[in-house]
Amino acid sequence: MKIAIVGGTGAFGRALAERLHEVGQDEVSVGSRDPERARAAAEELGVSGGRNAEIVRDADLVILAVKSNATLQTASELADAIGQTPILCVASDLRFTDDGVLPGRHQGSLAEEVSRVVRAPVASGLQSFAAANLAEGEPGDALVCGGDDRAKELSLELATRLTDRAFDVGALENSRALEGMTSVILNVNKRYKAHAGIRLTGLL
Repeated sequence: MKIAIVGGTGAFGRALAERLHEVGQDEVSVGSRDPERARAAAEELGVSGGRNAEIVRDADLVILAVKSNATLQTASELADAIGQTPILCVASDLRFTDDGVLPGRHQGSLAEEVSRVVRAPVASGLQSFAAANLAEGEPGDALVCGGDDRAKELSLELATRLTDRAFDVGALENSRALEGMTSVILNVNKRYKAHAGIRLTGLL
């Protein structure tokens, strides 16, 4: 599977690319608006790199790992280059306030909005992963949702390379809960100075 990480020079994108390379995923590309920055990061991580619009064209799965405030614009700009290639959106819309981290929207999810600006099928997941835990190979359980079987299957296949348990948690609308969970985890991490993840109980 050829994986293109849009926003692959950011903290999460870099940790994701590094972990995939470590577990033997050969065809990984990291992208950036700045191709030189992408190539420099790729060389350091042992993967390939280039401009975002270039790396998505021959991918089997595109991962949107840009910052949440740039996710929709990036998805719209890359819609033609991505075409019908399945997308995994890992972003969460958050608000950082004096009272802590809060969900960024009252209705819907960022992943649902992405699905409205691209032609490709969209899955959502990995929002409970911290970059630090991902780099250490202990990110917790992977939760993935989506309305398209192909996008979800590829995303779950990817997730099983990152952690020992990955779960299909239903339709894309459930991204509202996954994205909201990110704010809960970030508040826990801040208060307890940790890198918490999610672990489901009652499952083998």
